[in-house]
Amino acid sequence: MSWLGYGLVFAAFFATHSVPLRPPVRDRLEAWLGRRGLAIAYSSLSLGMLGLLIHAAGRAPRVMLWSAAPWQFHVVQAGMLSVCLLLALTLGRPNPLSFGGAHNARFDPDRPGPVRLTRHPVLLALALWAGLHLLANGDLAHVLLFGVLGGFAIVGRGLVDRRKRHEVGADRWHDLRRRVALAPLLRAPPSWCALVARLAAGVGAYGCLILLHPVVIGVTAG
Repeated sequence: MSWLGYGLVFAAFFATHSVPLRPPVRDRLEAWLGRRGLAIAYSSLSLGMLGLLIHAAGRAPRVMLWSAAPWQFHVVQAGMLSVCLLLALTLGRPNPLSFGGAHNARFDPDRPGPVRLTRHPVLLALALWAGLHLLANGDLAHVLLFGVLGGFAIVGRGLVDRRKRHEVGADRWHDLRRRVALAPLLRAPPSWCALVARLAAGVGAYGCLILLHPVVIGVTAG
């Protein structure tokens, strides 16, 4: 694949992420698919385009900027376990301050759970994933891939803040942020069984990544 082809895939990746979120387009899609249907369709499209972009990076002209040492792969393996646990502990939980949550009406800002540490756990997970893989992939195509996606995750926090502030109202948004910031850092979970189940799901997801990485990506995870 040429650099032009790689650039076109990159452009398509960002177009499919940004266009469906524009208010006129989002409103029409939501009226057609429903809120849940739109979330599922958008998530599926995002994952599909990410897979295509990773595939394109692997086929782009190889220009090495640095070589990876064995210790870097160990750092990636340990770090990706943290990413899987972070997502397992936060996805599907109430979080009106970001995306990736569910049942936001049940959110208690005085008991925010992981939101006390980061109100954008999905973006944090994306930034960690990109940073870890940037460490172990020193060719130019992958440096562009993981560098841009990591930067996108960092810059995206402000964009999501602005969108959520508009959705819930400025007064409500500022009140939620204030109460979350005042909540205790460590607190017993409402259900220890649910916590253990989420941790087990995170470890299971990590194991699946290790097993499927050579099949999906074409490179062993280690």
